[in-house]
Order: sequence, then structure tokens, then C-alpha cells
Amino acid sequence: MDEGTFAWVRLADPSEGELVQLAGELGLHPLAVEDALHGRQRPKREQFGDVLAVALKPLRYVEEDTAVETGDIMIFAGPRSVLTVSHGSIDPCAEAARRLGADPQMLRLGTWAVLHAVLDVAVDAYSDAARRVRATLDRLEDEVFSTSRVDHTQAIYSLKREVREFRDAVQPLVPVLQGLLDGPGVKGHLSDIAPYIRDVADHLHRTDIEVRTLDELLDSVLGAQQARVGTWRNDDMRRISAWAAIFAIPTMVAGVYGMNFEHMPELGWAYGYPLAVSLMALASGALYRAFRRNGWL
Repeated sequence: MDEGTFAWVRLADPSEGELVQLAGELGLHPLAVEDALHGRQRPKREQFGDVLAVALKPLRYVEEDTAVETGDIMIFAGPRSVLTVSHGSIDPCAEAARRLGADPQMLRLGTWAVLHAVLDVAVDAYSDAARRVRATLDRLEDEVFSTSRVDHTQAIYSLKREVREFRDAVQPLVPVLQGLLDGPGVKGHLSDIAPYIRDVADHLHRTDIEVRTLDELLDSVLGAQQARVGTWRNDDMRRISAWAAIFAIPTMVAGVYGMNFEHMPELGWAYGYPLAVSLMALASGALYRAFRRNGWL
């Protein structure tokens, strides 16, 4: 292989045999092979001899399903070769290869250029997902504070769960990129890549703050929704109590005349029935008007 050239091998959901064979040719550590084979790794950075291994979780946000979909990718960057192993349908390597193909200047930086390109694509996707989640949260917030009496608690919980998955992908990657900047690879003969890694780290830091903010806002919106549900229940109880009080008046009057005592003067009075009905109507109407004035009905 000519000086300054390197090989980039991309694998998507490889079998164990394929990965073990290729790892043997590239001289990868068995532990690194195990991590790459099973996927589902927390974002991390490890050094195996002269091979740097970086794990990250690319993702995308599907607005139609209000869901954050994540994948897994391991990047093994050696002096003259790069191996990327991806799991799932989300693979930033294709876009990273396109960007590198359009920028020969970056390719001169060697295998670190591939590492930067994959990280850059993944972090850009984080930023886009955060923007979409923010739009969904804004819509939820408007609906919570609207005049409609729709309980959005389930939708808020669902979005909060997706944001937590978002945080699990973004937050652990922040110290990984900082470790790359502090590592010997960047400070040594490949220091030209440092500004690019730092730029990605800055974008990631902003996205991390945004995701934390989204999580906190969801807590606030959830609290507001629960408070509104409590207010609706109080309103319903007041209405029920008000109607119960209104119907208690005719019930009480009718109950008196239904006791069947022998000596009840009103029973022989010609105006007794109209008076009783009028009393029930007037008392119920007075209570109805009072409850309406106080906002109970």
C-alpha cells in the first residue's frame, strides 16, 4: 500500500465468521471483536494497541410515530485501515463516504478523516432530531394549554421516554469526543484533525444541552397537564355537587309530603300543591343562579 493511502472496510450486520476472519487480518483485539459483533454498546472509546475503537449510537426521529430510532456502530481506526461495523437500519457511513469523496483535502488526514466524517454525520443527525423533537414538544405544549379537555399525559410520557433514549445516545458521547481531543492521536502527528474533531464536539455539546432542556421541559409540560386534569376533576366534582344540591330541595319537600301523617294541614288546603311545587322551583332556581354566578355550573 502506497504511503498516505488507507483501506476502509464497511460491514453491516456481519456474521460472526465474517467479522472474526476480517478481525484476524486487521489484527483486532478479541474483546473489540466481541463488542462489534453483538452491538448495543454504550458510546465509548477504547485503545487496543495502535487501533482506536469508538462506539456510538446513530439515530433518527420519526415524527409520524413520535419515536427515536437508534442503531449501533463501531469504528476501528488503525494506522492504515479503518473498519466500521454497523447494526440496524441507521448507518451514517454512506453519507460519510460521500462527504469524504467530495473533499480530497480531508482524505489526506488518513484514517482519522473517516472517524471524523462518521462522527460528523451522526452528530448532524442528532441536531436534526433535536429540532424535530422540539417541534413535537411545542405542538404538545400548545395542545396542553388549549381550551380543549383532552388528556395528553400518555403522549407526553411517550415522548419523554424517547427523549431519554435520545439522551442515552448523546450524553455518553460527549466525554468520548473530549477524550479524542485529549488523546495522543490528536496531539501528535495527526494534530491537523483536532480543529475538525473540536467542531464536532462543539455541535455535540450544544445538542446535549438541547436534549437536557427538552427533558426538563417535558417534566414541566407533564406537571402542567396533570394540574389541568386535576382542575377538570375539581370542576366536574363542583358541577356534580351543585346539581346534587339543586335536586336536594325538591327531594326534601317531596319527602315531607310523602310521610303520610294523618294530621297535615296542607293536605286539605286548595293551594298546598301549587305552593309546594312553586317552593321547589323557586329554591332550585335560586340555587342554580347562585352556582352559575360562582362558576360552579
